[in-house]
Amino acid sequence: QKKSKKSSETLTFKRPEGMHREVYALLYSDKKDAPPLLPSDTTQGYRTVKAKLGSKKVRPWKWMPFTNPARKDGAMFYHWRRAAEEGKDYPFARFNKTVQVPVYSEQEYQMYLHDDAWTKAETDHLFDLARRFDLRFVVIHDRYDHQQFKKRSVEDLKERYYHICAKLANIRAAPGTDLKIPVFDAGHERRRKEQLERLYNRTPEQVAEEEYLIQELRKIETRKKEREKRTQDLQKLITAADTTTEQRRAERKAPKKKLPQKKETEKPAVPETAGIKFPDFKSAGVTLRSQRMKLPSSVGQKKIKALEQMLMELGVDLNPMPTEEIVQMFNELRSDLVLLYELKQAFANCEYELQMLRHRYEALAKAGSIGPLSMEGAHPDGQTGLGIEEGKGDTKDQIIDVVGAPLTPNSVRRKV
Repeated sequence: QKKSKKSSETLTFKRPEGMHREVYALLYSDKKDAPPLLPSDTTQGYRTVKAKLGSKKVRPWKWMPFTNPARKDGAMFYHWRRAAEEGKDYPFARFNKTVQVPVYSEQEYQMYLHDDAWTKAETDHLFDLARRFDLRFVVIHDRYDHQQFKKRSVEDLKERYYHICAKLANIRAAPGTDLKIPVFDAGHERRRKEQLERLYNRTPEQVAEEEYLIQELRKIETRKKEREKRTQDLQKLITAADTTTEQRRAERKAPKKKLPQKKETEKPAVPETAGIKFPDFKSAGVTLRSQRMKLPSSVGQKKIKALEQMLMELGVDLNPMPTEEIVQMFNELRSDLVLLYELKQAFANCEYELQMLRHRYEALAKAGSIGPLSMEGAHPDGQTGLGIEEGKGDTKDQIIDVVGAPLTPNSVRRKV
């Protein structure tokens, strides 16, 4: 009796079904530790969820015959299908799309469709194949009876078919209606296939030559853009020099004739690349005049050295006394000198290019190869030769610069 009481007093916790032993050991141990304060749901989460099947009845399926409306031989087939769909049409028959090939009568053929190069039997054979193979002209050409009829190409078959379709559409159309008549250009199609065949039959040497010519064309376009850019920069420098000269003359004549001052909007715009653009100290506070004489950081070192050398040749002090008038005159002088330096550089580049063109012309004249522009003969550096057109009669020879002369070391553009 004592043993039974003791066994009834001891509490035993049974491991839930589906829980692993290691997980259960974390919740309860043999030392009779207290269970966790928060309840844990052991009925779900540790077992696989069963599939919940519906309570509806399964729709019955039936092994039944069917016919495909796309087939005209009346073939009978069998497949599994729902019993509720018995007697309905085959669902995939709607994907059977056929091309509407026009039909002509004997009278229409004799009046409108007659052609000396085609007989009526050959035309009927063409339209019969067009209906059978849905205008797949490659297949039609393969199935065409070349023994009974004249041998035709795919372009000939397509041209004859679409010519008849256009004729029938014009005849049967009501007056005043806009027609979309299909047009087939057989000559263009033949030329396209011929060009494609030539492209496919190229040799490796021809492919390499084409790639080389494409690279040369890119070089020519690049040098042409560079030459146009240098021309624009030179024109800007010339315009800036003329504008600066006119402004100086107007400033000198203004106090004598007492001309009314022009508004700021009427002043001609000077390009930013002309001379040196000194910063304006308009902020509040005290500034030194020597700060206005300091060159901006945008001026390159080579240009600064050239400017100092020109000032030394003119006998001008590099650091004069910074009075108001001297600061203004000194800055204007340096701006003019920089503009003069840029003009000299542009002039030297033009002279060098002109000399190179003259040498090329003389070399071609000695070789006797003066003629129309050609891509034959390339320089060792990968540049194409200069083409020259020879004028007739007393007209002057025109020199065409295809590539442009290479740049001299001093002609490389630097930031001002």
